[in-house]
Amino acid sequence: MAPIDIGGLAIPEHALTFKFVRSSGPGGQNVNKVATAAQCRLDLDAAGIEGPLRERLERLAGKRLTVAGEIVVSAATHRTQARNRAEALARLGAMIEEAREEPRPRRPTRPSAGARERRLQDKRRRGETKRRRGPVGPED
Repeated sequence: MAPIDIGGLAIPEHALTFKFVRSSGPGGQNVNKVATAAQCRLDLDAAGIEGPLRERLERLAGKRLTVAGEIVVSAATHRTQARNRAEALARLGAMIEEAREEPRPRRPTRPSAGARERRLQDKRRRGETKRRRGPVGPED
């Protein structure tokens, strides 16, 4: 079995499973008769995806990740199985490409002295405005 290139990652064929179910959406009477919606399952263990890439992929998958460690991607936008299958693979590929990008580390920054001073002046001004709104004392 030759590996399939999805999102720039070589994934063995046995790690992917397709299931076709009845679809809602366009198709008229065809919708009621033919199972055209595609569900693509990627078994992360069988695909050999490990380490930080797997962690980012699991985080991106969210509720599409099963307890068994599979990512389920569905596609039902087209009227044919072949197009929905290609659509599901494209969505999975986009998810993998996004997970392959390592996030840039955040560098902590500090506000400038001028920004701190402006913030404190705004707080003083706002406090003064609120203080003036208080109850009016007895007039002598």
